[in-house]
Amino acid sequence: MTEQPRPTPLAAAPDAVRAETSHPAQPPALTGRRARGAGSTLLAVVGLVLVSLLALAVLAYLVSGLGEIGVVIAAVMALVPLTIVFLGVRWIDRWEPEPRGALVFAFLWGAGASVLIALLVDVQVQGALAATGTPAAATEFLGAAVQAPIVEEVAKGIGVLLILWGARRHFDGPVDGIVYAAWVAGGFAFTENILYFGLQLTEEGVLTAGTIEIFVIRGLMSPFAHVMFTALIGAALGAAAQRGARVGLGAFLLGLVPAVLLHAFWNGALFFVGDFYGYYLLVQVPLFLIAIALVTMLRRQEMRLTRARLGEYAQAGWLHADEVGMLATPAGRRAATAWAARAGASRLMAAFIRDATRLAHARQRILTGRDRIGARVDEAQLLERVSAARHALRANAPRG
Repeated sequence: MTEQPRPTPLAAAPDAVRAETSHPAQPPALTGRRARGAGSTLLAVVGLVLVSLLALAVLAYLVSGLGEIGVVIAAVMALVPLTIVFLGVRWIDRWEPEPRGALVFAFLWGAGASVLIALLVDVQVQGALAATGTPAAATEFLGAAVQAPIVEEVAKGIGVLLILWGARRHFDGPVDGIVYAAWVAGGFAFTENILYFGLQLTEEGVLTAGTIEIFVIRGLMSPFAHVMFTALIGAALGAAAQRGARVGLGAFLLGLVPAVLLHAFWNGALFFVGDFYGYYLLVQVPLFLIAIALVTMLRRQEMRLTRARLGEYAQAGWLHADEVGMLATPAGRRAATAWAARAGASRLMAAFIRDATRLAHARQRILTGRDRIGARVDEAQLLERVSAARHALRANAPRG
């Protein structure tokens, strides 16, 4: 449940704006200049450079073990599940798209930093187990069902936590957390798939039964496996951020524990199940469908929040009441987008919808006591952009 916001006065719109919002804006037959978000800070640039270097280090490791040709072929194969994940995350993120810089950081962290952490820990753990004379079968089980779930989820979760701390203004709730977690997990799975596919190619070649089977299992049947695990961390962090709570170790552990358990269940079951495909249909498919249902529920909650907050701006004269339905419902957005496409105003309409949605979330941050992270400044800037967009829409609308 979304926490009920406490009452906070909303400034009335100036008379000029109120006069314009007495009638709904109409999309103009022109292409407006795209509104830009805040510029990248030095910290963001440094972060992107660092994760890029870590990703390059992992790439060098892969090339050293698999060879250049092997990495290229395996990467092409790994692009298939990555594309599936990308399309799924794009559907989740469609309502209020996250900043591209943060998404790039998330992907690079998953593909580079988290993989590097997992590799370094794996070397230490495998060395320790070998020194104790642990049987090979036990070592394999402990590595897959214990070590991998803990280390990999912690490594991926740290990336989501860093995004929360560094891009707090764009981390408004569980949906945002799931999106960032999905990009981190997608990056991790992309590199991991290159490793698995590359090793299989090295051992058997391209068009062999073993290579085809591992591609089908990892690339087509379970592209969202890592996404499902890490999404639990993102959802927990997003829920804590949405309530205005100080997000620390508690919220991180709240998502980490179920993520590790689900990952361990996924990996560990393979050691006891004889019929993998039957297990997949009876257990994994229902889990995936439950995940889809939960995400759908969270997206609808986000839509209701957008409508409620924009309704407040309409009451204060910043928007026309009819525009709330256009901006805060899927049907209204589709109709507006289709009209804008025919009129050549797609970019302007996209900016209008995007800024209005971000305005709703800025208002929600103020209401839940998160205005200390710049919500009031964001509100003022977004109100200015939304009002300017409305003015341009009305000024250039066809006259009947």
